[in-house]
Amino acid sequence: MAVDVDAMSAGAEHLTERIALTPAAQELIQRLSATHGPLMFHQSGGCCDGSSPMCYPASEFRTGAADVLLGRLTVPGVAEAVDFWMAADQFARWRHTHLTVDVVPGRGGGFSLEAPEGVRFLIRSRLFSEEERARLGD
Repeated sequence: MAVDVDAMSAGAEHLTERIALTPAAQELIQRLSATHGPLMFHQSGGCCDGSSPMCYPASEFRTGAADVLLGRLTVPGVAEAVDFWMAADQFARWRHTHLTVDVVPGRGGGFSLEAPEGVRFLIRSRLFSEEERARLGD
């Protein structure tokens, strides 16, 4: 069974989000969603493009016990939330960081939906503050 870390911190007075989207990422997700329907992200932490978030149609990627749900991203103009999953072993290393999905020019992973657009999704990170870590229970 996959782990939902948002649910683990949902009892906090102010939910600290683990993941966010830049306006550029939101715009690209809007376009991709219009073409492909409901979307999801997965970041595996493997070699090559494994450290980049990969965007897939939600119905075409299976998650499992080795995956952690970091959040359900709400995007204006997109009917369904976009789930962001990460491999559990990578989450163990990144659990103290806030992640922001951005878009940059360049070729991404061949299987990620944005690859033909000439751009790729990229993760920007920062360490959580002590206050944020306390709210997360880390």
